[in-house]
Amino acid sequence: MSDQEFMREALREAGYAFAKGEVPIGAVLVRNGGIIARGHNLREELSDPTAHAEILVLREAGRRLCGWRLPGTTLYVTVEPCPMCAGALVQARVDRLVYGAPDPKAGAVESLYNITSDVRLNHRLEATGGILAAEAADLMRRFFKNKR
Repeated sequence: MSDQEFMREALREAGYAFAKGEVPIGAVLVRNGGIIARGHNLREELSDPTAHAEILVLREAGRRLCGWRLPGTTLYVTVEPCPMCAGALVQARVDRLVYGAPDPKAGAVESLYNITSDVRLNHRLEATGGILAAEAADLMRRFFKNKR
């Protein structure tokens, strides 16, 4: 599958979040061409400020792979990760990040910070943004328009 196809899977997850009234961000973690974990934001449902799509996916992958280190993986997420999630990707030793829309208010990959490429940290990962960005941004716009 291509980056676009995996991002479509992440967008599907974001749609589930949207339907639940959660901020519509979805993610999938891929290793060796297959999805090993998938998820979407569940902060409201779980009453948990850390229940971002990326964190939930990393937790699930760690359980499935019996370890917190996730080398050889690529995370696809619909919106640029925040500082917490970008830091978690570094800690998990994820190799690559692919995201859709940038987040000018909280993005920690290129918008506000560059956590995933900071040479002072013990791990860096390749990051590619803008994959199906229009679709991801449109979903976010529709969500927040409905909230106002």
